[in-house]
Amino acid sequence: MNEAEELQFARQLRLRLNRGLHELPAETTARLQAARQLALSRQRVSASSSVLATVGEYVHSRVERVRIDQLLAALALALCIAFTAYWHADQSISDLEEIDSALLADDLPVAALTDKGFDAWLKSSSASQ
Repeated sequence: MNEAEELQFARQLRLRLNRGLHELPAETTARLQAARQLALSRQRVSASSSVLATVGEYVHSRVERVRIDQLLAALALALCIAFTAYWHADQSISDLEEIDSALLADDLPVAALTDKGFDAWLKSSSASQ
């Protein structure tokens, strides 16, 4: 069935249900009306609130349901990420320290260190290691 056929079927179904509604006995109609009124009286009334209040309610409801094991797992994950970032930064600093120490310990003249070709050679040699 394509969309147009589905819409046509829905219209026909609605018309038949509406016709059948008028043919119901008065007692059934009264019971349905009473049930509808009861359902409407039990329905929660929606109160308008600001967006910030809604956000606050959402955060508060999430915080209330957080268990200690979830909190510890999140803390452990955050510590692992921080330690990994620190370790990678330390490794990078150590690599740069080795290169600087090798350059300072070598007996090259200052002109060789400022040469553009030397900089290219240094980058290519550090990439190959």
